[in-house]
Amino acid sequence: MPPRQASPARQWDLFCRVVDNLGDVGVCWRLARDLASRGEQVRLVIDDPSALAWMAPGGAPGVQVLPWPGPAAPRDVVIEAFGCDPPPAFVEAMVRRNPAPVWINLEYLSAEAYVDRSHGLPSPQRNGLVKWFYFPGFTARTGGLLRETGLMAARAAFDGPAWLAGRGIAAQPGERVVSLFCYDNPAVPALLATLAHEPTLLLLTPGPAQRQVRTAPPGVRLVHLPWLTQPDFDRLLWACELNFVRGEDSLVRAVWAGAPFVWQAYPQHDGAHAAKVQALLATMAAAPDVAALWRAWNGIGDAAGATGRAALPALPALRPWRDAVGAWRQSLLGQADLATALLDFTLGKARGS
Repeated sequence: MPPRQASPARQWDLFCRVVDNLGDVGVCWRLARDLASRGEQVRLVIDDPSALAWMAPGGAPGVQVLPWPGPAAPRDVVIEAFGCDPPPAFVEAMVRRNPAPVWINLEYLSAEAYVDRSHGLPSPQRNGLVKWFYFPGFTARTGGLLRETGLMAARAAFDGPAWLAGRGIAAQPGERVVSLFCYDNPAVPALLATLAHEPTLLLLTPGPAQRQVRTAPPGVRLVHLPWLTQPDFDRLLWACELNFVRGEDSLVRAVWAGAPFVWQAYPQHDGAHAAKVQALLATMAAAPDVAALWRAWNGIGDAAGATGRAALPALPALRPWRDAVGAWRQSLLGQADLATALLDFTLGKARGS
C-alpha cells in the first residue's frame, strides 16, 4: 500500500448518543483519539460522557468533549455515529456554512455483503446537503477497521504475565488464561462446565460477566476485574489465550490481539444477529469446530441439549485456532485502517471527487 500523502489538518465534529452497553462511546472515543493522534482537531459531542471517566480518564490531546447538543457552528467534517442525527439547529448551520462540511454517517460494523455495496454511497438531503454512508468492514471495499498507528508494534513487545502480575494476577502452572466480556447469555453455565475440563483462570469484566458468574466449578478460578481504560482492555486481550468478546469495539480489539476468540453479537429478538455471526464466520473462513462454538454461544441453531439448557461443544484446540486467527489478522493488516481511509475519503469529498 503506498504511503498516504500528508494533507492540512482539519477540524471535526463527532456526534455520539449513548444507547446502551457503551459500545457506541467506545468506538467514538477510539476514533476521536486516533484522528487527533494524526494531527486533526476533534470535538466529540456526546449526550452521556460518564463512561469516559474510566475508559479515558486522561482525555487525549486534540480531543475536546462537549455536552449535547454541542456547538453552534460546524467545522470541516461532521460525523454522526450510528445514525444519531445531529441537532436540527446544528444541521441548519451546516447548510449556511460555505463551504458546506463533509457529512459522514458512520455505520455499524458488519461482515454482511450489503456493506461492500453500500459503503461510500451518497444520501442527498432535502436541505441541499449530502450525507455519505461510511461502513467499517473487513474488506478493501469498505472503510476498514480502527487500528491506531503503532498498535501492532506495541502488541509484539507486550509481556502478558508481567502485565497481569502488575495487577496482582498470576496464572498457576498449567492454567490457561481466558477473558469473558459478554451480554447476558444463557450459555454461560455451559461455558463454565466446558472450561472446567482443563485448569482455567477466568478473568471476568464488570457488568453481565460478573453478574452471571457468581461461582465456578472445580478447575475454574475466577478473578473479578475493575473497569479498564481502553488501552488496558487491549492489554487484557493480549494477555489471554482465549477471549470471549461482544459487540463492535471489542470484536476489533480481539482481532488485533491475535488470540483465539469467540464473538457474541448483540442479541436481537427477531434473530437478526444470526446473519451477522454467520457472515463474520464466512469472512474469517472459520474452521467447523470454531464455527460450531460461535453459533452455540450466540444461540443459533440447535444450541440446547437434552435438558433444555444451552449447550456448548468442546473448545477447539487453541494452537491451530490461534494460527488461523493470526493469518486472518495478517490479511487485514494489508488494508487501510479506518482513520486513514476516512481521512482520504473526506478529503476527496471536500475537493468534490
